[in-house]
Amino acid sequence: MPLSKPVDFGTAASGIRVNDYCSFCFRDGRFTEPDLTPQAMIDHCVTVMASEGIMPEPQARRLMAEMIPQLKRWRKPVTA
Repeated sequence: MPLSKPVDFGTAASGIRVNDYCSFCFRDGRFTEPDLTPQAMIDHCVTVMASEGIMPEPQARRLMAEMIPQLKRWRKPVTA
């Protein structure tokens, strides 16, 4: 989700804007769906993108499969 307007951003428990997450995913200092898996997020985003005509389902699935694992929420830590 593009984060361009203040209302797009998530919020900390104090109500202060959190730059790392959108308002749909993170509110009041917690994830709105804490058990959401990366695959479920990919499926959700693909459905929205295809139904709103943003891009065809196969293209959206490829894009989300690349992007979702890179997001801070699901990024795997680098081990040495």
